[in-house]
Amino acid sequence: MKVQEGLFLVAFFSLTYTQLVKGQHQPRKDCQTKCGNVTIEYPFGISSGCYYPGDDSFDLTCEEEKLLFGNIQVTNISHSGEIRIQKAVSYSCYNNNKFTDGASYNTRLRNLTLSDKNRFIAVGCNTYAFMIAIKDRNYSTGCLSLCDSPPPPNGLCSGEGCCQTSVPKGSNHFITRSRRFDNRSSITHFNPCFYAFLVENGTFHFNSSEDLMNLRNVKRFPVVLDWSIGSQTCEQAGSKSICGVNSKCSDSTTRTGYICECENGYYGNPYLTDGCQDIDECNSTIRRHNCTDHNTCENTMGGFHCKCPFGYHLNSTMSCELNDTPKDKPKYLEWSTVILGTTIGFLVILLGVGCILQSMKHQKYTKLRQQFFEQNGGGMLTQRLSGAGPSNVDIKIFTEEGMKKATNGYDESRILGQGGQGTVYKGILPDNSIVAIKKARIGDSSQVEQFINEVLVLSQINHRNVVKLFGCCLETEVPLLVYEFITNGTLFDHLHGSMFDSSLTWEHRLRIAIEVAGTLAYLHSSASIPIIHRDVKTANILLDENLTAKVADFGASRLIPMDKEELATMVQGTLGYLDPEYYNTGLLNEKSDVYSFGVVLMELLSGQKALCFKRPQSSKHMVSYFASATKENRLHEIIDGQVMNEDNLREIQEVARIAAECTRLMGEERPRMKEVAAELEALRVKTTKHKWSDQYPEENEHLIGGHILSAQGETSSSIGYDSIKNVAILDIETGR
Repeated sequence: MKVQEGLFLVAFFSLTYTQLVKGQHQPRKDCQTKCGNVTIEYPFGISSGCYYPGDDSFDLTCEEEKLLFGNIQVTNISHSGEIRIQKAVSYSCYNNNKFTDGASYNTRLRNLTLSDKNRFIAVGCNTYAFMIAIKDRNYSTGCLSLCDSPPPPNGLCSGEGCCQTSVPKGSNHFITRSRRFDNRSSITHFNPCFYAFLVENGTFHFNSSEDLMNLRNVKRFPVVLDWSIGSQTCEQAGSKSICGVNSKCSDSTTRTGYICECENGYYGNPYLTDGCQDIDECNSTIRRHNCTDHNTCENTMGGFHCKCPFGYHLNSTMSCELNDTPKDKPKYLEWSTVILGTTIGFLVILLGVGCILQSMKHQKYTKLRQQFFEQNGGGMLTQRLSGAGPSNVDIKIFTEEGMKKATNGYDESRILGQGGQGTVYKGILPDNSIVAIKKARIGDSSQVEQFINEVLVLSQINHRNVVKLFGCCLETEVPLLVYEFITNGTLFDHLHGSMFDSSLTWEHRLRIAIEVAGTLAYLHSSASIPIIHRDVKTANILLDENLTAKVADFGASRLIPMDKEELATMVQGTLGYLDPEYYNTGLLNEKSDVYSFGVVLMELLSGQKALCFKRPQSSKHMVSYFASATKENRLHEIIDGQVMNEDNLREIQEVARIAAECTRLMGEERPRMKEVAAELEALRVKTTKHKWSDQYPEENEHLIGGHILSAQGETSSSIGYDSIKNVAILDIETGR
């Protein structure tokens, strides 16, 4: 049993690891899968999150039931690395000796390339057509078509009324043109226009009686393009390839990169984690097996096998033959019956013992989970939540097994950071959503109270600039908290860390300050129960991909009863940010957060670490120096040089003044957080400038009397714009 359990666990964790690695690039669940009669399958998709990231060649649009690549219509997508489009025809038309109309196309295919399954064809008498293909080097090809009268309708495209040539593969930018090379008017009555176009092999058959006049009014022809994933080979991509389970990676034979294919016996989309499904070869409607009517087909994962009835065996022709019957068959059958009965009896006993042991193990595990639940403050949490008033957040209870899967067994490579309240891991939930999982330190019972307090506090908060709590797990040895995952590190990392370059502009810093101030004002004045954070610092301010601030780490926070303005507590916080008055008296009120926020403002302005302060009393001297520098117009001595310029000097002076007011020694002399947030927001609104910039990059190449359509796909121009910067009016009275 232990060997079997071991094999099962190895297989289970192997599958789990494969799903985690292979599922790193997957589409959203709500992606559009149809446009007209064309099926859209990953890695192609419509809108962000639905196509393979990092390559906009897979980004399609759907307009009026037509699937478009740029403005080129897509008719089919193949998992084998091909996509079919409808490509417009280049032409030039004449009336006797006068040019009347024409079009030549300059086409760019992003990262897709032409396939060698296409032909370049010219239709017309006394005409020439050419194609210029551009990639690593320029390549030109073309052909001549000659005739003085309509050729016989023999279907041949061999130079009389129609000519063709092969197309080089690998080009992602090409130009097609057609022109006549004499001025004879004798052919105009049966051949007024000359055509040049790309077309998939075997899909165009020349008919002189119909095609020389108007090409049967066909404006577009099917063209095959090649695509692949990335620019690495399968060996180079390794485990980072996006090929799913039951699929294999193959190097592209037409270009760089690789493609994915389902293994034999499977079908579906190999680019999805579980896209390749088993084929039931034994299904009567499919019947992909060679078992005869005398034996039974049994489906297996990725295959099948034929099974004969008892007493028969399978021969080389997949037919069942009767086994040779020995003379002592009755004795053989008797011994077989005894052995079979003994084996079955032993297995029944073994199964019974296994069930009893499993039941005992389950009871022991259930009891241990209940013990951990109580030990981690589950009862305390339930009691406090029931008495804390209405909650704004639905707290989900996660299982121990779910947390292990999400963190890959708490693998060290998943650690995002470690601090005073424990370790934070990157977790991936079954729905592929990414979360941050905080785990308390083992053996530190003081952390349990802080974890329960954090759940209690966050259950009262629903604010866009507060890290969202999804739930907790209390049935483990130490409690776990599950938060939304913020991708861009902390404000401390951006100001002082090595993970990010210190490139925060003044606009970024001012906006972050406004968002944090508004959040603290909401906690103090607008939450259902007033909340004092108690540990405001740059390391507890997270930044998302848009550099939007998210206040985190509420383990030290306190709920203040509505009828009290301050609360006596044990002093808690971080040196350098800790309010000296709170440190000396132990009396907590909202002005303690105001002081800490003032230090954060100084850190944003100066770029210096607040933690260089050795003791709360000594920080007074640094704060006083900052205040005096502000008052005596010596800000240039302490302000970060990369953010100060003539345009924002006044704003920096105003923010420095606010920082100095926030860090006054006496709490009663400091402004309220609500007033600080309003001042900062008013400063931004007053100095916000609107900028418009329109760019219209356009490259046109004109024919004499005609026109060339060029750009992405077949458009004539591309337009770029910068949107007006929206001025968000901060509402500190409401959360979200």
